[in-house]
Amino acid sequence: MIAYTRDEIISATDLARNVSGTLSKITKNLKDKIAISKNNKLEAVIIDIEEYERLKEAYELIEHMEIAKIVEERRQTPKSEYISLEESAKKFGIDLDEL
Repeated sequence: MIAYTRDEIISATDLARNVSGTLSKITKNLKDKIAISKNNKLEAVIIDIEEYERLKEAYELIEHMEIAKIVEERRQTPKSEYISLEESAKKFGIDLDEL
């Protein structure tokens, strides 16, 4: 869990009153993040667009790595456990020519 300092948390009401000032703190790198609270519960976080894009790219890279791992695990599967597309279609009564 990420920790927030007292000066990194702002209420939704205070944010609505001072959106420009709050965004300025982020865009000028005075703050790394600002957590928004509503009814004493953290609801959202504001971060710089470059940081968001970096996080999004890292997340996508992790997804690709997980997919690559699954593909590699499937490559390790013995051929005798594979069922061809034609066999699967026949088993379920699907005519591949109609697709």
